[in-house]
This record gives sequence, structure tokens and C-alpha cells, in this order.
Amino acid sequence: MGALVDDIRVIREENPFESMMSRFDNAAQLLNLDPDLYKVLRVPNREITIYIPVFMDDGRIEVFTGYRVQHNFARGPAKGGIRFAPDITLDEIRALAAWMTWKCAVVNIPFGGAKGGIICDPSQMSQAELERMTRRYTAELIDFIGPERDVPAPDMNTNEQTMAWIMDTYSMHARHTVTAVVTGKPIDLSGSRGRREATGRGLLCVTNEAVKKLGLKVPEARVVVQGSGNVGGTAARLLYETGYKLVALSDIHGGIYNAKGLDIPDVMQYLAKNNSLELYPRAEPVSNHELLELDCEVLLPAATENQITSHNADKIRCRILVEGANGPTTAAADEILERKGVFVIPDILANAGGVTCSYFEWVQDRMGYFWKEELVNERLQDIMVASFNDVVKYAESHNVNNRIAAYMLAIDRVAYITRVRGIYA
Repeated sequence: MGALVDDIRVIREENPFESMMSRFDNAAQLLNLDPDLYKVLRVPNREITIYIPVFMDDGRIEVFTGYRVQHNFARGPAKGGIRFAPDITLDEIRALAAWMTWKCAVVNIPFGGAKGGIICDPSQMSQAELERMTRRYTAELIDFIGPERDVPAPDMNTNEQTMAWIMDTYSMHARHTVTAVVTGKPIDLSGSRGRREATGRGLLCVTNEAVKKLGLKVPEARVVVQGSGNVGGTAARLLYETGYKLVALSDIHGGIYNAKGLDIPDVMQYLAKNNSLELYPRAEPVSNHELLELDCEVLLPAATENQITSHNADKIRCRILVEGANGPTTAAADEILERKGVFVIPDILANAGGVTCSYFEWVQDRMGYFWKEELVNERLQDIMVASFNDVVKYAESHNVNNRIAAYMLAIDRVAYITRVRGIYA
């Protein structure tokens, strides 16, 4: 019986929706949020489940399950990525949609939150099968997405090509080209310069601010990055170029560690050539779990959810935790990290560089005029630094940690707009 209770506790702790709601409830209570507004903001506006028949290359039909959850429209069109993965759940999509609402509000851009996904294993599908699945998914959502309604973007296992298929399918139905229906498109298809690096660049911006606030020096700040994909790999490269000492990096198979510092360009070149960091000759191997517990000034988890839990939070030895992934820390771990004095830059602030640059892409598409990359990066830095300062000031004035401050600030902004707009009945 005891083992069953423990299993249930783990399932609840690692359920992203439970974590999101726990933090939402805490922040709402501290805000003394009006009970009627609480009822409105705690639930999504719309949840869509789609069953997608697809002709496979061998001639048979496979039916995939897809989701799109639109959490909130108070501040503007919904915004959020689409992911392809075999283990997607509706609870996960619900949580990610809500996180997008709070993330957009934290950086004060005029979007609400949404998220989508299809349960599939893209590694086992051909390019043609992925295209047919994506286009059918888009066609089923045609009445629910659009530049003024809901603007999808890439996420796990989706990319610029996926967005191009969505844009083309939507445009065929609209009978004219609609570039602003998605973001994260190829630059030649009205994408934005700087978009691919935006999440990593945003992480650099908030790390710089945190290091400055804690009185640390960049060359002496040891950084550990979990993940080496577009977010983790880009963040690692930009931090290295800024002068940080990158001591550990990982991929899905495991990590590498060198106390004297890694040559990140050399590591990334090795990774591109070998598709794995295993056997990298100029570092020691470490597991992804061991990597999280290394002694460092900055820990940047940029892989998947639920990496820091109540089981390992007490072993975390960083000064600053910068959440590159969505939901890398469970709600149950928050109290332990706060007790240890870890300065947490929560995901809804730290990795908001991606959605901020998506906003820039949407703006550029709608005006039909595109900015130089230097201008994109300058405007991204302005928003990330201002948002970091907003959250830290909120935390200090309300005597709460940064995560709860970020939620309180976001909920306060969404609640204000909801109150002013009123409830249509």
C-alpha cells in the first residue's frame, strides 16, 4: 500500500498540469484574486481533440490523435507551439497552453496562450507522412486558428518546414497567402531574422542580469547546460562567446564534464558529426542526473520537464537556476530550492525569448516589412531585461520568490484586462 501511495505522489508531482495549477493557486491566493476571475482564469477557453486519418507510405491508413488547447484570448490572439511526440497527453498540452498565457503576460506582449500536439513517433515516419498528417491537422483546425485567432509555432519535433506546411494549407483554404498564421517559418517564407536563436539569446539576457544582481563575475561563473538542441546548444554557445565558463553539457544519451571548461564550438562540431556526445575525448562522461547535481554558479536545464523534483532538489548545487525548458522543476521542488537559497529564473520568464521573437515575426508579417537581425536582437534584449527587472521588483515588494512573483505579475495583468473587458453573456 505504501508503494502505491508513493507512486501516486510521483505521478501527481510530475503531472505538468498539477504543477502549473499549484503555482497558479498559490499566486492567485497571494493576489487575493476575485473568486469569479479565478474561475475564469483557471480553465482553458477551448480544448479541441482531433482524430487525423493519414495515408501511410505502405498504403494503409493510420489514425493519429491531435490536440489544440486555447487557454486565453483576453490580451490578444492565442499563441503557442505544436509538438509531435508519442507520449503527449492532454494534461501536458493544457499545462503548456496555460504557461503560454502567463509567459506572454510576463513579457507583456499582446497574446494569450495555446498549445497543440499530435501523438505520433516522428522518428518512425517519412517526410511525406509527416506532411500529410500536418496538413490534415491544419485543415481540421482551420476555423480555430489564424493571425487574429491563434498563431501556432514550432515546438518539440516540429520545425520551419512544419510551419511552412501549416502556412500553405491555411493559405490554400483562405485563397490567398497568409504568412502571419504561424511563426517560426523559414526566413525566405516571411520568417524573422534572429528567431532560431531567440530562446537561447533570451536565456543569455536573463543570466547576465542574474549574475550582475548576485555580484558574480562572468569569467568566474561556471555554467552547466542540460540539453544541446536548439535551446540548450544555442544558449551554451552564446554564454561561451560572452565569456562564461561552460563546464558541462548533455544530450539525450548523457553528458560531458570538464572542470577547466569546455570548448563549446569544438563540442558542437563533434556533436554535429557524431550525433552524440558519447566518447567526446576532451571531457569526462556524466549522466544527465549527475550533471544536474554538479557544483556550479549557473544551472540551465534546457531538455524536458520534471528534471528537478523533490527527490533531487536538495542535491542541486547551483547559485542560479535558469529554466530553459518548460516545467523542468516540479512544484514540490520549489520549496526545497527556496530553502537552499537558489536564485530561480522561472521558465515563464527565462525561456520567453522564443515567443517574444515570434511576436516580432507576427508584427513584421502583418506590416510586410522586415527588420535587420541587429534590431531584432536589440528589441529582444530590451524586453527580456525589462521583464527580468519587473519580476525581481515584484518578488521583493511582495516578499515572494521569483517564480511566484512571475505568476502573480502575469495573472494580475491578465485579470486586469479580463475585468476591464468584462464577461460577455
